[in-house]
Amino acid sequence: MTDQKRKPAAPFYAVAALWLLSGALLPLYRASHYAILSAVSAAVFLAVHGLCRGGGVLGGGQGEKQPEAKASPAPAETELGKMLREGRQAIAEMKRLDASIAAPGISADIVRLEQVSGKIFQAVQDDPEKLPQSRRFMDYYLPTVLKLLNAYDRMSNTGVSGENISKSLIQIETMMRTIVIAFGKQLDSLYSADALDISADIRVLETMMAREGLSGEPELKADRTGGTDIRLEL
Repeated sequence: MTDQKRKPAAPFYAVAALWLLSGALLPLYRASHYAILSAVSAAVFLAVHGLCRGGGVLGGGQGEKQPEAKASPAPAETELGKMLREGRQAIAEMKRLDASIAAPGISADIVRLEQVSGKIFQAVQDDPEKLPQSRRFMDYYLPTVLKLLNAYDRMSNTGVSGENISKSLIQIETMMRTIVIAFGKQLDSLYSADALDISADIRVLETMMAREGLSGEPELKADRTGGTDIRLEL
C-alpha cells in the first residue's frame, strides 16, 4: 500500500489573499485588470508552491519531509584494537594496585610488570604480525596475574593476620618473582623472528664482503711473472 502525498494548501491561500486584497484596494473595472491579476496570481501560486516543496511552511501548509539520514554503523573493533584497549586497561589497573598495596616488594614487582607489559603492547602495535604470539599472554597470563594482585590487595588491607591470609600473601609474593621473569621472557619471545632475520642478514653480508675482499681478511692473489708461470702470494 503506497502513501498518498497531500498537496500543500499554502499556494491556494496565498492566491485567495491576493484576490481579496486586490478587490479591496484596487479598482477592477477592466478586463485587462483581471488579466494582470490572473498572471500575478499564477506567479504567486508557483512561488509559494516552490517554497512548500523546498521545506518552507506558509499559511499552515507542510512541506515534504526529507528522508532522515541514517547513521552509519560504528566500525567493528579489530583484534589489534581490542588487544591494545585491554592492554591500556590492564596497565591502568596495575597503577591502581601499586598505589593501593603498601608492601614494597610487591609494589616493585608491579612496577616492573607494568613496564614490561607496556613494551609488549608497543611491540605488537608496531608489528601486528606479533599478535598471535601474545594471545596466551593476553587471554590467560595477564588476567590471572591481575586476579592474584587484586586478591593480595584485598587480603593485605583486611587488618587481620590469620593463617589463611598470611599463607596466601606469602604464596603470591613468591609467585610474583616468577611472574616477572615470565613476562620478560614473553617480551623476548616476540623478537625471535626478528633475531632470525638479523642473523640471516649478517651471514649473507659477511659472505658477500669476504667474496669481494671487503672483510679485512687477506686475499689470495695471482701474480704473473712471465710466461705461463703463476705465483700465488698473500
